[in-house]
Amino acid sequence: MTAYLLRRLLLVIPTLLGVMIINFTLVQFVPGGPIEQIIAQMEGEGDVFGGFAGSGDDAGRGAGNGDERYIGARGLPPEFIEQLEREFGFDKPPVERFFNMLWNYMRFDFGESYFRSISVLELIIEKMPVSISLGLWSTLIAYLISIPLGIRKAVRDGTPFDTWTSGVIIVGYAIPGFLFGILLLVLFAGGSFWQIFPARGLTSEQEVWDQLSLVGKVLDYFWHITLPVIALTISSFATLTLLTKNSFLDELRKQYVMTARAKGLMERRVLYGHVFRNAMLIVIAGFPSVFIGAFFGGSLIIETIFSLDGLGRLFFEAAVARDYPVIFGTLFMFTLLGLLVGIISDMMYVWIDPRIDFETREG
Repeated sequence: MTAYLLRRLLLVIPTLLGVMIINFTLVQFVPGGPIEQIIAQMEGEGDVFGGFAGSGDDAGRGAGNGDERYIGARGLPPEFIEQLEREFGFDKPPVERFFNMLWNYMRFDFGESYFRSISVLELIIEKMPVSISLGLWSTLIAYLISIPLGIRKAVRDGTPFDTWTSGVIIVGYAIPGFLFGILLLVLFAGGSFWQIFPARGLTSEQEVWDQLSLVGKVLDYFWHITLPVIALTISSFATLTLLTKNSFLDELRKQYVMTARAKGLMERRVLYGHVFRNAMLIVIAGFPSVFIGAFFGGSLIIETIFSLDGLGRLFFEAAVARDYPVIFGTLFMFTLLGLLVGIISDMMYVWIDPRIDFETREG
């Protein structure tokens, strides 16, 4: 197992390298850039796309009169443009910039945001509590509810209980998370009915937060995250429940289950002593995608609806503003975390079923 784990860890390096190369290359052909953003703001447009026409490299190069490389640069001295290029590092060739970036990332030095005057690492740490709250609690709740419910549906397959719960699950899966979030806001956050939960923020205002006791802060925290976590959990909850049910049904039809029952073992012992370990393998295999999806991908719209300032929203705003240090820094962290969670998932396979030996299978 040690050799397998070492190989998986070594594979992280080329995977990260490939992801960074592909995205860095694509950026060279994306129109607009941080310099174009600054020029647009100085021209009073507010956004580079307001007066953008043309294409260019990652520095936003196009055409213009004041400086032939930048739209909207007419009237600006070339010395000013050159100073901006030096500050952003665009005076160097793309290949040199890429290798400099990799060298810095190897030391977890992601540089400083172009527009926020704060290091990318500090920015990620600042936004992390929101994403951790959404991803961790939604994944935990989904597994805690889906696994027992899926087992019960498998045991009572074809009964009225299985039928009506399947209907509820399908309806829940069909409703998009953001639409369910808006519905929760309307019903329970003072939209049109009851003001039970707050409509925004991870905690109360700082003045109120400072006056709360430790227990009060914990309750205030859970009070604020209730609605966004429910909205984010709804789709993964449905998928995991049906996956658990189908996995258990497959195992219940196998010969070893019939043998265990013939020996007179209690049904609970058969389910949780024999079937559970085998049936849970496929559920655990989906853990990385569920966690990463809730942690990053699925949180952008939910963060926007509930006015939460997390990593999903940070990445989107950085992409719109062409804040490349933030884009590549968060991309590096997202990819690294996803790869490590995948390795942890493999370790959980072995922990649940020691009969699994990845090294033997590879041999």
